[in-house]
Amino acid sequence: MGSPDCYDWLYLGFMAMLPLVLHWFFIEWYSGKKSSRALLQHVTALFECSIAAIVTLLISDPVGSVHIRSCKVKKLSDWYTMLYNPSPDYITTVHCTQEAVYPLYTIVFIYYAFCLMLMMLLRPLLVKKIACGLGKSDRFKSIYAALYFFPILTVLQAVGGGLLYYAFPYIILVLSLVTLAVYMSASEVESFKDLLVRKKRLVVLFSHWLLHAYGIISISKLDKLEQDLPLLALVPAPALFYLLTAKYTEPSRILSEGGNGH
Repeated sequence: MGSPDCYDWLYLGFMAMLPLVLHWFFIEWYSGKKSSRALLQHVTALFECSIAAIVTLLISDPVGSVHIRSCKVKKLSDWYTMLYNPSPDYITTVHCTQEAVYPLYTIVFIYYAFCLMLMMLLRPLLVKKIACGLGKSDRFKSIYAALYFFPILTVLQAVGGGLLYYAFPYIILVLSLVTLAVYMSASEVESFKDLLVRKKRLVVLFSHWLLHAYGIISISKLDKLEQDLPLLALVPAPALFYLLTAKYTEPSRILSEGGNGH
């Protein structure tokens, strides 16, 4: 048993980011135009997840330290040891398997439990105080959403933890590219000037760039810095490509050219 390597920490970081990103998405979705109140909820969600992560590390072996001991992941089947319980007489199954990837499997469940507990302790009081302008049925919708996505994330980790371990860098890249394109299209961003109109658009753009960089680092693992670091220069490429080509894919332009027989 040793310490987690860089890729293991990146995986744990990805699993820790999932509830935070979902919190931010639903807070933004249900807050409407009340950006100041949404900002306070965003900060609270970050605080909840940060404290949950720190507490999870402190109670893990060795207790009281943010450093953890872990077993090396060698293959996908290491994540599903319960499927390999021995049957000495080919009749009776001996349930004696343990977590071969300790603590990468169970530590995520502990983290989600602390996230949920802290959310239920802090968020309702905050929302009740600052969201008085919203209807009674709307002010707690971001919390209700969390009560749905936390069980989904738990099942996802329980069933697909091993698959996520190997696929998460590519999931980050694909989802961040798709969501950035959808956001810029829905916000009608077609030029660099449109980006500067609202600060929120720049925040969303930089957030996606951070996710792009995280995905690239996770894929390369930065084993060879002189070869891998230049790949980070590709981070702004999708946004630049979108801005440079958006005017050529404007629906009204296509329809007008089609009507003119071009």
